[in-house]
Amino acid sequence: MSDPPPPPAERKLHFDSAEQEAFLNLWRTYDRLRILEDELFEKYGLTAQQYNALRLLRGHNPERLPTLAIAQRLVSRAPDITRLIDRLAERGLVDRERPAENRRVVLVGITENGLELLSRLDEPVRECGQKQLGHLDQSDLAELVRLLRLARGPHEEPDSSWTV
Repeated sequence: MSDPPPPPAERKLHFDSAEQEAFLNLWRTYDRLRILEDELFEKYGLTAQQYNALRLLRGHNPERLPTLAIAQRLVSRAPDITRLIDRLAERGLVDRERPAENRRVVLVGITENGLELLSRLDEPVRECGQKQLGHLDQSDLAELVRLLRLARGPHEEPDSSWTV
């Protein structure tokens, strides 16, 4: 008869390297925190990327942004930015225009409906952030941000808005 597995506190996860352990912990943390975000945005019929695009557009309102500029500024890569914008446009949250001088460019702006939805989301998003990371104090949060910037630095595009 074999011994029962050790209690969780005594189990040691095995990693092939310190880099693997750090990466898998980062991935696991993202997964745990994303669940809370997904639950929130699902109530409003949005994805996190759609919300992120709306926030970018609100930040530039009343200006419009080219579709590719939106894609470059999103928190996570959006391989199909056109479909993401299409879904927001179908809901009346954004509108698009093609300038006469360059019909290949699509400029996207947030609508009043989009602004109103974001306004309704402002407080629930703050509460979600509090649930996700509110247990950390300000110095821990600053150190976490510093370490995350350091970790992704060599992998950012040189002109990324995230290389601050």
